Amino acid sequence: MRLSEFHRAIEQEFGSAYGGQLVRELVLIELRGRTAEQALAAGESPRDVWYALCEAMDVPDARRHGAGLVNPERR
Repeated sequence: MRLSEFHRAIEQEFGSAYGGQLVRELVLIELRGRTAEQALAAGESPRDVWYALCEAMDVPDARRHGAGLVNPERR
């Protein structure tokens, strides 16, 4: 997952305003007590950050995989 796909997935799943707030403010245990924004800045994989957010927010598995792709068949 590229960073652009991560941001697209966040917007598609949570909306731009709420998604942006989650990325900036939600502290995730899976990311060693960092926010998604902090984890990405520290070099964590966008895919790992996406999955951590999905886990914390109970996003169903069906909406986790391929999220953020312009063409979902391009997994």
